[in-house]
Amino acid sequence: MLFNSISFLLFFPIVCLCYFAIPAEWLRARNGLLLGASFYFYMNWEPAYALLLLLCIVITWGTALGIGRHDAHGRGKLFRKCWLVVGIMVNLSVLFLFKYYNFITAAIADMMHSLGMSVSMVRFQLLLPVGISFYTFQALGYSIDVYRGKLSAERHFPTYALYVSFFPQLVAGPIERSTHLLPQFRERHAFNYGQAMEGLRLMMWGYFMKLVVADRCGLYVDAVFNNMPMHNGGSYLLASLLFPFQIYGDFAGYSLIAIGASRVMGFRLMDNFRRPYFSSSVGEFWHRWHISLSTWFRDYVYIPLGGNRVSRCRNYLNLMATFTLSGLWHGANWTFLFWGMFHGGLLCIEKRLGIGGHDYRGMSRLLHCLLTFVLVSLGWVLFRAGSVGEACTVLSGIVIRFGMPELSFAMFTEVTTALAAIAVLVSSEYAAEHGWALRLTGVGQQVAAHAVLLLLAVAILLFGVLDGGQFIYFQF
Repeated sequence: MLFNSISFLLFFPIVCLCYFAIPAEWLRARNGLLLGASFYFYMNWEPAYALLLLLCIVITWGTALGIGRHDAHGRGKLFRKCWLVVGIMVNLSVLFLFKYYNFITAAIADMMHSLGMSVSMVRFQLLLPVGISFYTFQALGYSIDVYRGKLSAERHFPTYALYVSFFPQLVAGPIERSTHLLPQFRERHAFNYGQAMEGLRLMMWGYFMKLVVADRCGLYVDAVFNNMPMHNGGSYLLASLLFPFQIYGDFAGYSLIAIGASRVMGFRLMDNFRRPYFSSSVGEFWHRWHISLSTWFRDYVYIPLGGNRVSRCRNYLNLMATFTLSGLWHGANWTFLFWGMFHGGLLCIEKRLGIGGHDYRGMSRLLHCLLTFVLVSLGWVLFRAGSVGEACTVLSGIVIRFGMPELSFAMFTEVTTALAAIAVLVSSEYAAEHGWALRLTGVGQQVAAHAVLLLLAVAILLFGVLDGGQFIYFQF
């Protein structure tokens, strides 16, 4: 069930009404409703794959209970580690089978073929379960947190199952931490009008980012990348400058809808984006982009590898390893692998040159922001291209075959609308970046809140791509 579908626009209000109709004291009944709604939400894609979600829940719940039965000393520490390893290996094995097996076997076959040897590898035609990387990492983070003693193992199975499957953030995050979200399912949430309006405002802004910004940009980006021989370097450049806003509007838009929907029901999800294109370095960009994933890799991969508490050379290796894994997390394709390595390399260069961590002001900050945007956009070409060869064609074509972008009248209208939407987005985020806001109280604040909702709704109805497809990060 897509957020940008009629089904969800019916499903969500019904769930909210039923949730608040149940007395707050009946906590388990409320959580049971949310659990059933979450599985119904997920099964709208492929009912059979709900079994994989359930398997992930059962394995991590059981292994966490196993970890909790032993203390952290002597033989108990060994048993705790064994339970943790079992949970990690089983879940990563399932993820490997569905997401990486065919990619790795194909790479092995190609390598053997280049050496003059013919190898027949078994391949599986499996549909990638939507959101499998998100809920697997969220569940593994819980297991590791229990092992580290950050929280006790959750004994009530339905409560833990709801933590992993909570429908607003199930298929594309934010990847929540157990210490943050799990305790909220033990709280009694009363309906709060102000909180509900805040949630609806976030949802509406998320829909604007998705339907008006991302999907409008996507019309031109897809036209170019899906039919590259018919376009020149100018078209490649324009598409490469629009795609950063397409993927940002698409993914940040999803996150805002998820955060807003949760807020309406009284739950608080972590921020996943913080105006990333105002970053003055690549390091700062990764503190602002997909925050739930970048902090996950920081806490569960980078720091355990030694982080920056090691020699400079080892620190560079840690950065490269972390971002290479981050690239692979996004998909089984050489483009994602090289995209991760590209960002890892940029961070190593910044560390070596001492770039980042400075409070740049005025023109200096503007130039650093522009340079960071250009570097990130180069990486996005790799991310969007279907192969490394396509990415090279785009980048070389911008230089060798440069010319005015080839635009029909209809496509010119689409691009103009997309640029206007980007201008609204950038202006809004610039104001937020500098703390500009109307200081209203009482009736004025309520009127302004309703006016914003109305304006966003009108903009979406007039300029949104209402028959747009699914969110980009659903494929991960």
